[in-house]
Amino acid sequence: MSDLLKNIDARTKLAGTNKLEILMFSLGKDNRTGREETFGINVFKVREVMRIPAITRAPEMPASVEGMVSLRGALVPVIDLAKYIRIETDCKPEIMIVTEYNGHTQGFLVRAVDNILRLDWASMRVPPAMLVAEMGGLVTAVTELHDQRLVMMIDVEKVLSETTCFDSDELIINNVKPLGKDRTVFFADDSSVARNQITRTLDAMQVKHISAINGRQAWVELAKMADYADATHTPLKEMFQVILTDVEMPEMDGYMLTRKIKSDKRFAGIPVLMHSSLSSSSNQQLGKTVGVDEYVPKFEPQKLAQILARLLG
Repeated sequence: MSDLLKNIDARTKLAGTNKLEILMFSLGKDNRTGREETFGINVFKVREVMRIPAITRAPEMPASVEGMVSLRGALVPVIDLAKYIRIETDCKPEIMIVTEYNGHTQGFLVRAVDNILRLDWASMRVPPAMLVAEMGGLVTAVTELHDQRLVMMIDVEKVLSETTCFDSDELIINNVKPLGKDRTVFFADDSSVARNQITRTLDAMQVKHISAINGRQAWVELAKMADYADATHTPLKEMFQVILTDVEMPEMDGYMLTRKIKSDKRFAGIPVLMHSSLSSSSNQQLGKTVGVDEYVPKFEPQKLAQILARLLG
């Protein structure tokens, strides 16, 4: 298992190339459909893959949370993804994928892991509305393999927020203070959970906002606004003052979006704030290599508000 991920640090060179690597896995055959679907998770978020260790059951946890395991002296929550997604299967999970993102570590129980697939974000498509509805918004992107299998990228942020009550603390948002100035932020994120929290934070700051659901859509909209500003001789900075972008997005990731923004002189003077659950120092450094001005981890609305207040002020 360790050989599968031994070169994970070397994968950081993919930043800015609009490429990614995903670890593919399955959860067992669904008794309702007779199919065994293939899911994926960004390798950047995978710390290790292992056989399932002893799990300590814990009371008062969501049904999909199996309990806790001790990893290197730390207690880590373990989530049965088949139960979380509500797949009815007779297959028992055999593998635990240990993920680390946004400063949190958790284990995902899966039936089996497949292999690591390298592909271009452009081949990751926004999922059709029917699939979004069927999966409860859990799938943020899909791609088709040469053998016609569909790989569905899961929104691990949604899993985190719904299994840890991470997004339910209204007090955090309520403590965000209004900016007191007429400002607008343009933001891009493919996660509905993240978009919701960004919107709540900006609303609490009384800051206007324009949004996009992925990097490509963001670039199309930003380019349109830049063209309009040129045609009307209006400074682009009067239309919006900060661009906030996620890293992982179908069709165009945040690194490529930032590179395009920073290479276009029309956006000069408009800072790009990278907002991601990939919160390691290596990922922050990668953001700097493509021109990111600031970096803030996801699900920390007060920190997001503080940095935005400084940039907008």
